[in-house]
Amino acid sequence: MLTSSLRSLSRRVSRSRHLAAAPARFMSRWSHVPEGPKDPILGVSEAFNADTDSRKLNLGVGAYRDDDGKPTVLKSVELAQAQIVAQVPPNEYAPIGGEKAFVDTALKLAYGEDCAPLKEGRYTALQSLSGTGALRLAAAFMQRFKPMKVFVPSPTWGNHFKIFEDSGLEVETYAYYDANTKGLNLQGLLADIDQAPDGSAFVMHACAHNPTGVDPTIEQWKEISQALKAKGHFVLVDSAYQGFASGDPRKDAAAIEILVNDGHQIGLSQSFAKNFGLYGHRVGTFSLLLDDTSEVAAVESQLKILARGIYSSPPIHGSRIVHTILTDKALYDQWLLDIKEMADRIITMRRLLVDNLASAGSTLDWSHITDQIGMFCFSGMTPEQVAKLVNEHHIYLTSNGRISMAGVTSKNVGYLAEAMHKVTSK
Repeated sequence: MLTSSLRSLSRRVSRSRHLAAAPARFMSRWSHVPEGPKDPILGVSEAFNADTDSRKLNLGVGAYRDDDGKPTVLKSVELAQAQIVAQVPPNEYAPIGGEKAFVDTALKLAYGEDCAPLKEGRYTALQSLSGTGALRLAAAFMQRFKPMKVFVPSPTWGNHFKIFEDSGLEVETYAYYDANTKGLNLQGLLADIDQAPDGSAFVMHACAHNPTGVDPTIEQWKEISQALKAKGHFVLVDSAYQGFASGDPRKDAAAIEILVNDGHQIGLSQSFAKNFGLYGHRVGTFSLLLDDTSEVAAVESQLKILARGIYSSPPIHGSRIVHTILTDKALYDQWLLDIKEMADRIITMRRLLVDNLASAGSTLDWSHITDQIGMFCFSGMTPEQVAKLVNEHHIYLTSNGRISMAGVTSKNVGYLAEAMHKVTSK
């Protein structure tokens, strides 16, 4: 009897030890997370990569390609990079705000040598993770210290919504593109500026508006600036294409100069991806013009606190390339040639596309293609017509009809024009 009890006790102890040793089973902490929607531009690239047709074209990605459809390294960048490598500079962390020498030269490029706030020291600026990082830093600063409704153009770069909404700011759109004229809806824009709550934030593209390629004229910019000023709006300028749009950096900064000369204390997001071809280096700045030099220390300290918590400090190699080019006359002159070559190629492809559409027999007015500027052409094609381009002609672009002109070459422009004529004439 005693022996039997001992055996039973032994089995219970053994079983309890086994259970204690087995890992507890819990429901997954992340099983409730839904799959997010695919980025529309990345989705275009995925579909293009899966297509085996030899005629396929990818007109979705916003990165420059040469006339052979290949990525390119600018000559000025190649030479600057060689200089830097030869010097074997240390790879220490950059300060939270980035290297001051780079930031100073970057701001002179954007604002110009004669910018009064820069000369008077009424500004603060940090190096950022390209334009996206600059905008996110601006959004975080706004949300923490002066939450305001943010207005972005309709349409705009899709990431604008994510950046400001994920920072806790309310985002609305303002009228910008006129689908009937395929140009600027100036009256709608001015009306929305007037109807927005006083002191709202308006995100404005400095040049080469993405996705439409439609920019205001100088006179229209002056009118827009006065309307913004009358309502006390904060203007946040997104400058991603300075020099790339027209081939002239000063011409492409005209909107910035108008706004600053009118007394706007703008915020400026500056990217060096397109105009230096440094897409993967994530080089940019965020700057904020201030009312008085007494505000500089406090604003800069808070921006640095935000930057520290988001990415700690910025990368150094790309900013060294930009700084080297902007401070070396021979390299700067080469860079001017580089951006002129890129801009001229894009402008030439616009003209060739219009010419080839006419040769294909299209009787539609395609003059908006050459009226627009920069990386993108807002073609005016409908989602249904774009779907036919994809399914029948293996030409990939976003459903809103945006064409990345960088993907158009002298070798494929005829095929593109023929396909566009076919899907728009039915």
